Amino acid sequence: MPRRRTKTSWLHRWSRPLIGAIAVLGATNTGYLAATKLAGGEAACPTQGCDLVLSSPYATILGQPLALFGLLAYVAMAIFALVPLAISSDNKEMRTTADNITWFLLFMGATAMMFFSWYLMYIMFSKFVVPYGAGAICIYCIASAAFATLMFLLTILGRSWEDVGQLLFTGIIVSVITLVGTLGIYSQIDRPVTANDATEYQLKSATGQVFFTVTDTSGEAEIELAKHLKQIDAKMFGAFWCPHCADQKKLFGIQAISEMPYVECAPEGPSPQLELCQTELTKASEKLRPIIGRDAGFPTWKIGDQYYSGQQSLQDLAQYSNYQGPKDFKNALQ
Repeated sequence: MPRRRTKTSWLHRWSRPLIGAIAVLGATNTGYLAATKLAGGEAACPTQGCDLVLSSPYATILGQPLALFGLLAYVAMAIFALVPLAISSDNKEMRTTADNITWFLLFMGATAMMFFSWYLMYIMFSKFVVPYGAGAICIYCIASAAFATLMFLLTILGRSWEDVGQLLFTGIIVSVITLVGTLGIYSQIDRPVTANDATEYQLKSATGQVFFTVTDTSGEAEIELAKHLKQIDAKMFGAFWCPHCADQKKLFGIQAISEMPYVECAPEGPSPQLELCQTELTKASEKLRPIIGRDAGFPTWKIGDQYYSGQQSLQDLAQYSNYQGPKDFKNALQ
């Protein structure tokens, strides 16, 4: 009696092409973000959330855009999904071997990407959407999380797994490693700051000559305000030799200075951005001259489309920037 052929479901037949297509979409999404970030531009977005989230410290790993690593991950998933399909059906042994190996790679990759994406979703909602509202939603981030989740589901349902126990054990190991690694990567961003973290911060020229030393420490409110100003792409234009700029940094304190969106305008300063300074300070002078009777000097803040010349209190900066975080600032304008 002839043996009946096992009927393969449509999902099993199309799971690899579907995973490959989703991976290509994910690569397009992250590739656009990575290219935009590396070029110094801003991603097109219907909400403010893209700028807030994508310019935050969470969008950078090892000094490179997070989207660049996402691009590499999606490209790898596309390769794992599609390469076995390119092997001739005449070479059954090679195709079967490639199929088995890449399915496990697809499962591990999709598991890691999904858990990492879910953590980023938690960050987006807890750090941005809750304080700033629905306008802080990043559509590119949601799309990437959706792609990763769909790939994970397809790797589970897209084939008949013989050893479900091994699959479950592998998934647990990969998810734990992913979460531990993710928390380790981002631990410095959310780490509580203490006065013992640093004793001073020196404001120097490019040659290392010290002009001012900051010894004031930061509270949580100062750090969160500095992060907020950076996230909304505010700018403080100043010079290393400027005493009022030094006083402004003292208000933020040692730990918050590195989070400040500071732009060095002195040619002899560290990493000066002369062209940006000239362009923005010219605009600031045109707007402020009728008000203050002189050109804009150092420091000058740009928040949104508005310019503010001179040292600003932290309370005023919070008001100008619509800051909604903690406001119990420990440092006050003298």
